Amino acid sequence: MARSVKVAVIGAGVSGLVAARELQREGHRVVVFEKSHRIGGTWAYDPRTESDPLGVDPNREIIHSSLYLSMRTNLPRQLMGYLDYPFVKSKTGDQRTFPGHEEVLRFLDDFAEEFGILELTRFQSEVVRVELAGEREEEGWLVEWKSRGSESLTRETFEAVVVCSGHLTVPKLGEIPGIENWKRYQMHSHNYRVPDPFEGQVVVIIGLGPSGFDISKDISKAAKEVHIAVRMNHMFMNVVKLQDFQNIKHHSAIKCVYEDGLVAFEDGSSVYADAIVHCTGYKYYFPFLKTRGIVNVEESRVGPLYKHVFPPALAPWLCFIGLTSHDPAFLIFELQSKWVAKVLSGKAELPSTEEMMDCVQNHYKFMEDNQIPKHHTHFLRPHQVDYKHWLAEKSGLGALEEWREKMVNEVVVKYLGMQHFYIDQWDDAYWHSILHSSSSSPSRNP
Repeated sequence: MARSVKVAVIGAGVSGLVAARELQREGHRVVVFEKSHRIGGTWAYDPRTESDPLGVDPNREIIHSSLYLSMRTNLPRQLMGYLDYPFVKSKTGDQRTFPGHEEVLRFLDDFAEEFGILELTRFQSEVVRVELAGEREEEGWLVEWKSRGSESLTRETFEAVVVCSGHLTVPKLGEIPGIENWKRYQMHSHNYRVPDPFEGQVVVIIGLGPSGFDISKDISKAAKEVHIAVRMNHMFMNVVKLQDFQNIKHHSAIKCVYEDGLVAFEDGSSVYADAIVHCTGYKYYFPFLKTRGIVNVEESRVGPLYKHVFPPALAPWLCFIGLTSHDPAFLIFELQSKWVAKVLSGKAELPSTEEMMDCVQNHYKFMEDNQIPKHHTHFLRPHQVDYKHWLAEKSGLGALEEWREKMVNEVVVKYLGMQHFYIDQWDDAYWHSILHSSSSSPSRNP
């Protein structure tokens, strides 16, 4: 007989919403804690920015979302839905294959309403502490939270906790020689919203990931010059030239910055800049989680975690959903959620604690032997296909649809070639042409 567990889900973003649905489907008693007044997580655009533009002041009010106003998806909507709830076009919404963030939030709102997640959610409830209620994890977890505008704390015990608080909020800054003497403006992309403040300025952007690319284009509309500092070899740098943007220039990594505004690059070039924008990624951060040292974060490695989800010593009563990257998030988070829900109900079994730890250590050794840096621990590529099929098998699903991986591979090829303007060239007809051999495709009435 399947068991029903009282579960706290921390966060009502993409991972929290699908976790709540899958847990509820398995008959668990679910409470979702959400700090803000609405669902959506990082997809809920917030025009506010933090008092510290670098996001390092511990006393600042933290703004969760890192969205900028012009942000569009870098994945087609077909890859941003759930298995039985695809992200289709609405009659009155954004019709583009790569829609803006407003359309993604609309989709999440529809999903939450369709599956009754709003009724499970305690809004404006910030979790400040999660710790074991007793000496053993079987005794449950004490969750402590406060309501917005109140300093009083409320406590409740849950049998299990699923952490879905995201990892795109707390900025990570690169090490730049001389930055302590830099007197001019600098900010992290977390606090970037619109290009207007950079009107007529010379701006240096550090990093050329998805946000670095988008923000460099956006700022170039207002700035006098945009200089991108990126750690890439010269062959790849020749590929990534943005020829349609005459005021954008590429450089190698920053060698040093100076008090008078000079930024010197390792390639020998230099520029006097008015501002530096750090597009350097984010940290995993769980200040509320107290595990007596069992789970730690070190160099962007959350661990030890079995299959990026369960801490072996605390499984199955504590788990994480949504830590992985470098593969479309919606499907991964859904598969992780299905697995977690079945493990908690007893329909899927975990290996012994020792076997799970061996698996974790083998993964760490593989990374070390292949000189893969620790901060890539939760990167899925190039093993994402095996991981998704493994999760699907453990969740009792059949084979995953082939068109999904075919579409992912097409996107990756274009992205690695830095052909970013594909988002305006790939319409539905294009996708039908590359997926014509697939046996199934997404469908849902708008």
